[in-house]
Order: sequence, then C-alpha cells, then structure tokens
Amino acid sequence: MKKIVFLLLLLTHLANAQEEVVHSVYFEFDKFRLDEKQANEVVAFVKAIDTSRIESVQIYGYCDDRGKDAYNYKLSSNRANTIKNKLIEKGIKNVIIVTIEGKGRILIDDDIIENLPEVRQKNRRVDVVMNFKPVPPKPIPGVYKDIKKDLIVGDRIYLDKILFDNGSSKLTSKSKLELERIARLLHKYKNINFEIQGHICCTPTFQREAIDKDTRKRMLSINRAETVYKYLISKRIDKNRMTFKGYGNTRPLGNGPDQDRRVELVITKI
Repeated sequence: MKKIVFLLLLLTHLANAQEEVVHSVYFEFDKFRLDEKQANEVVAFVKAIDTSRIESVQIYGYCDDRGKDAYNYKLSSNRANTIKNKLIEKGIKNVIIVTIEGKGRILIDDDIIENLPEVRQKNRRVDVVMNFKPVPPKPIPGVYKDIKKDLIVGDRIYLDKILFDNGSSKLTSKSKLELERIARLLHKYKNINFEIQGHICCTPTFQREAIDKDTRKRMLSINRAETVYKYLISKRIDKNRMTFKGYGNTRPLGNGPDQDRRVELVITKI
C-alpha cells in the first residue's frame, strides 16, 4: 500500500512558539525508490507548505522487523536519501537538511498478531520532520514599542524589554536599564501623561490575578505596574503625569503569552 499521511504537531513554548510538521512516506517491502504516485504526493506536500519559513529539516528512514540489521540499516538509509533528493529537487535547500539517518528496522512486540501486515507496512517509511520559524506577531493598531512625538490619547506603548522573573514583581537589571531609557524619553516629551498598566498571562479565566511570590498576595499585575511607577518617580518623572493599575489576565493582545505577560504605558493626555 502506498500513501502519504500528514501529521501536524503544534508545540508552543513560553519563550518561542515553534511549529513542527511530520510528514511520512510509506514504502513497499524491500523498496526504496518512489513510484510516480508517491513522487507526486511528495511534490504536493512541498507545494502546500511555506518553504521560506522552514528553519531545519530532519529525515529518518525505517524498515519493518524482517531481515538482518545490516541490510535494514542500508535500506532505511537509501529510503531517507531518496526523500532528501526529491525535496532538494523541489526547492528545499540542502543546507537546512540537518539530519539524514537510516534507523534500521522497527521491532514489533511479540504479542502483536492481528493486523501484522498493516503494522509492518506502517513501519516501512520515511519521516520528514520540518521545523518552522515562528510566525512574527501580527501588528496591533495603536500598540507601539517606543515613545514618539506623534502619539495620541489611547495609544499603548508595549514595554517588551521590561522583564520580570516568573511570579515576581522585582525589576531585573536589564529592565532597569530599559526604564532609564524610557525615562529619558519621557523627559523629552513632557506633554505626555499616561497610565502604567500591569498584565499577566497563563492563569485560569476565573482567577484574573496571579500571586506575587515576593509578597505572597494575589496582586502580581498591580505590583508590577507599581514597581515601574516607583522606578520612574526615582528618575524624576513627575508623579502627576502618571497613574498605575493592574489588569490581571483580562486584556490579552492575542499574540501569545509572551506579550500578555507585560507592562505597558497607555497615553491618557497629550
């Protein structure tokens, strides 16, 4: 039986979301060359993906449980190289193919009796693992990463370099350096009044706020906003220009947890 099966695995990390696509090509017994149908299906697979986003490709070949190890390692390697050559032929750059490996045979548990031919057929395959670069966050109207002169009331300055340790409201040394830069800009644009907003992510919807491990109170977003407020006061920013408030998890940006775990400035008066 010859067919192509697509298996999509979406893996999200807090730091960087990454998409991994596993594409399997199945072979006949003791064969490593592609027939016309298989070749067309591989071509269709390549055409269906955004090849510009591919970060790396890993190719693994397998055999069923019959035959000697040495022969199966060679056969599985030939299968992997067949797929590699087809991918390169269709535009996948050789430099991003980081692994080409024949894994040999896949052993079957002794108690598997039913559907043995089908099990073996699924083991005669090549898995193509494609890792994609994260999709850049979508721009959000009215949300900026820096203070500039043409801001209007309601604009939000997302302070992407103001970082906190997990569950903490204490500023890191890098965050303090960034706030010093922000303070210099606020001194330059003295007409800007703003609210400092603290936000969190990754808590159940019924718990709009998270516990601050430094104070042991469920006030994490409030404390983070207040920390920034107090630091800006220490840098001689007039406290009458600013207020602070914690919004918990109630205002997600929709670009993932990294941006929801944030402090931002919202312009209240120009």
